[in-house]
Amino acid sequence: MDALTPPAAAEAALEKLMARGAAFLGSRIAIMGGAMSWVSERHLVAALSNAGAFGTIACGAMEPPRLAEEIAGTQALTQKPFGVNLITMHPRLEQLVETCLAARVSHIVFAGGIPPTAAIRKAKEGGAKVVCFAPALALAKKLVRSGADALVIEGSEAGGHIGPVSLNVLAQEILPEMAAQVPVFVAGGLGRGEAILSYLEMGAAGAQLGTRFVCATECIAHPKFKQAFIRGAARDALPTVQLDARFPVIPVRALQNEGTKRFLEHQAAVLARFVAGELDKDAAQLEIEHFWAGALRRAVIEGEVEQGSLMAGQSVGMVTKEQPVTEILAELMAQARAALAARQPG
Repeated sequence: MDALTPPAAAEAALEKLMARGAAFLGSRIAIMGGAMSWVSERHLVAALSNAGAFGTIACGAMEPPRLAEEIAGTQALTQKPFGVNLITMHPRLEQLVETCLAARVSHIVFAGGIPPTAAIRKAKEGGAKVVCFAPALALAKKLVRSGADALVIEGSEAGGHIGPVSLNVLAQEILPEMAAQVPVFVAGGLGRGEAILSYLEMGAAGAQLGTRFVCATECIAHPKFKQAFIRGAARDALPTVQLDARFPVIPVRALQNEGTKRFLEHQAAVLARFVAGELDKDAAQLEIEHFWAGALRRAVIEGEVEQGSLMAGQSVGMVTKEQPVTEILAELMAQARAALAARQPG
């Protein structure tokens, strides 16, 4: 048999590296769309799944009836599998899981904290595959023991709510221990195929990207929101500051604007009420979250890019134009194949 040409060998090698992740997702390409509130709705989710990747609805603060509508709307646009990302602190988490199961959603992604074991069990017993975010090796092991079918390890380079550790470090800590047990998807700061390839070669099953898809043609985000991403550089996407160690607030990475300053003022006001005993810790943290939800909606939907929230990962500097999802995915895969082909003899 003739040896494969470098491009054909690269194609085969990349397919092999992505095979486990693609099989788990039920997709052709082992790339998940990151769940971005107001952005990851039916149009972008369906476009990703139809293009061979895996779209994920961002449930965020949606109530069960609203989520049911969004799932049905997505199912009307694609026959391919897609997931739903649920925030574990949502007061109606159990009902949201039931909503997903009733609609026969194939994958449920738990984010924003460690999900209750009961929620994982309910999802699995209902026939869904469960994906959890693991911010540390010890938690990765705990989540797998609790029944997680796959993990996402997301570095601090990501947009929105972030942990303190970079993907570079998380991958070195978690992949050697966990990749043999369950599929592990890497996330945070990924904007090119060569980077995705490097993590696949370390044992990752696939990758999750969010920021790169904000300027997809199919994304409903306001043109002004997309323009902010196209203009933005990596150094513009900074995490918020915690004002008081007694009141831990999960940092949020976003492009800096007037809204960022307003958040600091809002955080200071909520902190003062917490210290005065007017709010307990949970109520105070919920008030912080409500600020972000409203500010993000104003930016994404209404185009209020000065006062709204511009949550973005550090890969924002690699977003240079509006493109169809198929083109973005083709670009990422071509970059990975070119890196592989460059190593092939011939």
